[in-house]
Amino acid sequence: MERVTPQYLIKKKKKGEKAVLLTAYDYITARIEDEAGIDVILVGDSYGTTVLGYSSTLPVTMQDMLPVVGAVRRGAERAMVIADMPYMSYQQSIEYAIRNAGRFMRLGVDGVKLEGGLAMKDTIKKLVDIGIPVMGHIGMTPQSYKKFGGYRVRGKKNTESLELLTDATALEDAGVFSIIVECVPEDVTRKITEEVKVPVYGIGAGRYCDGQILVVTDMLGLLSRETPKFVKEYAHIGNEVKKAISRYIEEVKQGIYPDENHTYF
Repeated sequence: MERVTPQYLIKKKKKGEKAVLLTAYDYITARIEDEAGIDVILVGDSYGTTVLGYSSTLPVTMQDMLPVVGAVRRGAERAMVIADMPYMSYQQSIEYAIRNAGRFMRLGVDGVKLEGGLAMKDTIKKLVDIGIPVMGHIGMTPQSYKKFGGYRVRGKKNTESLELLTDATALEDAGVFSIIVECVPEDVTRKITEEVKVPVYGIGAGRYCDGQILVVTDMLGLLSRETPKFVKEYAHIGNEVKKAISRYIEEVKQGIYPDENHTYF
């Protein structure tokens, strides 16, 4: 199958074909997603809240992300792998952003993702100019959730919707190959998708995007926690894992496991 590239994704948009994106945080999950046909695997800084147990993504560091990014890259062959740049790994200066993006690129990823619109234009342009593909991210940007007063839908107010359109066009001008729009009313996302030529992918942004992205642990029901309205659980694997572990505990306690079939003689 054809490997996914920025050019491949742009062709899909022109044809009106939806792209499918998903996060991954380890080799096994990346391999399964790749074999299933996922187009883009994002190694999200959501790793902090889904795996490390943080209450937000803000504590996640480059040191946290580097081994995870490497593992996911080794698990994917066809899918495009994008590394999420964690909080304060790129905001400090353009030079700092280049240094950290380069650390990810050395691991073999296909690009990096940065949060922010117009304010990040110069940084993104420089990264793109030196050959690093960049995915943008606007709307409810988790690294800035304190600025917005918490995790909330953005774009309901006319001023916010205009700001998002400005952000999207600024990102396109800077050279991003795609934009993620998070927690935005679908009529606003529709305008953004029609306004820019690069693909627009939604997470809680409605039906009128060029594709969708979800956090893999949410859509698989791995964590027993409250999820946002936009999340659809396609499985309840957390419950199945708990059942399997409970059965194992009982069989060991009762002397049922191991039996002759699981013993060397």
